[in-house]
Amino acid sequence: MADHAVYRSIIAAVKSGSLKEPFSISDFREVCPGFAKSTYGTFLHKHNKGNNKTTELFERISSGGFIVIRPFKYE
Repeated sequence: MADHAVYRSIIAAVKSGSLKEPFSISDFREVCPGFAKSTYGTFLHKHNKGNNKTTELFERISSGGFIVIRPFKYE
């Protein structure tokens, strides 16, 4: 599933320290290249805590800042 590949890429970058939390969409784009352009603008919001529609993987903690919800999923 494509969403799992995106999520795994973010988790790997967080674990390696190349993506520092909280991170912005532009940080995500820079550190995790190679996904469709639309992915960067929608993925974090689509899987944001409180979306009530899909898996909650991230929490928005400030304007434009996201953290990964622990424990990690889909590892």
